[in-house]
Amino acid sequence: MNKKICVIGLGYIGLPTASLLASKGYQVHGVDIAKDTVDTINRGEIHIVEPELDIFVKDAVKSGKLKADTKPTEADVFIVAVPTPFHDGFVPNVDYIISATKSIAPYVKDENIIILESTSPVGTTDMMEKVLKEEGIDTSSLYIAHCPERVLPGQIMKELVENDRIVGGITSEATKKTVDFYKTFVKGEVLSTDARTAEMAKLTENSFRDTNIAFANELSILCDKFGIDVWELIKLTNRHPRVNVLKPGAGVGGHCIAVDPWFIVHAGGEDAKMIRTAREVNTYKTEWVIEKIKNEALKFENEYGTKAKIACMGLAFKPNIDDLRESPALYITRQLISDGFAVLAVEPNIKSFREFEIVEYKEALEKADIVIFLVGHNEFKNLNMKTGLDFCGVTN
Repeated sequence: MNKKICVIGLGYIGLPTASLLASKGYQVHGVDIAKDTVDTINRGEIHIVEPELDIFVKDAVKSGKLKADTKPTEADVFIVAVPTPFHDGFVPNVDYIISATKSIAPYVKDENIIILESTSPVGTTDMMEKVLKEEGIDTSSLYIAHCPERVLPGQIMKELVENDRIVGGITSEATKKTVDFYKTFVKGEVLSTDARTAEMAKLTENSFRDTNIAFANELSILCDKFGIDVWELIKLTNRHPRVNVLKPGAGVGGHCIAVDPWFIVHAGGEDAKMIRTAREVNTYKTEWVIEKIKNEALKFENEYGTKAKIACMGLAFKPNIDDLRESPALYITRQLISDGFAVLAVEPNIKSFREFEIVEYKEALEKADIVIFLVGHNEFKNLNMKTGLDFCGVTN
């Protein structure tokens, strides 16, 4: 059993992974460039909202199995779990992966396993090996592999253990060594392939989801045009034994589904027609929602001679989490504020936000002239409200 693990990136994937590995008996050295994050973790506290994570981190730090720092250290296994956003024009940005790879280079030694967990464009794992070579490392004795995360926010601690994992090494020996490592803490099946296929598998999973959500979002726009209740329509349609229409929303957010399809589109060009169209539909849905809200607000102003107070219910990218990455709800709220509308911003999972005041949801409901549901948080269920501005189906 490899004893020491170095996890680079202590965000929504890195910190749960680090604390889980610590609970399995590994000595874990977590690395993050944000000193506030490092200090928070070393106090046994967490900087993100995720069920059970606080218990795992507190226990791991208390036991001495987890320590956070701003710099890497020598280890048996290095796990890179840093963000992979994109530049303007939806060009993949792997700068964080390059930086993380360079940061571990002084500490890498023979027989180390180096794992990229960050969702990445095809070829990124090979690029990591190239960066290490450029840093003067003989990679022939290293085991470099890609094992994409595939967890659901809100259920990360459970799914890290129970979900099947895909491992693709640069060499067959790297695949085998990395598979053996994951089998020490994953109850799901650990599936072997090569690095490029593992990278494409993750992108495919999220593009599949994006495409199916795009169908639901387009359906909701058409139903609005035809005067049909889309929620009733979907319930009826899904009674067909081979049909499963997903729920529409205010768009698509999060670091994965809203981002990863662009990695395929960027590399695939004109051959990625459906994947590109799905992305465009889901992006358009957010703009469509903004126009619907503005029209309601202007109707109110014309009727009552005063600006409507608009309660934006939810800012996170999905229900019951605090994650704002690529959130359509946050984008909508920002846009309304930017355009001069009076907004009451509600997010039960966040205490404060640097850009504007967060209002408690009951207070917002009392003060608002127009209530818009953007995220289906548990707090918004069973409010006995009917509104034509429920974009996530929480009141249906």
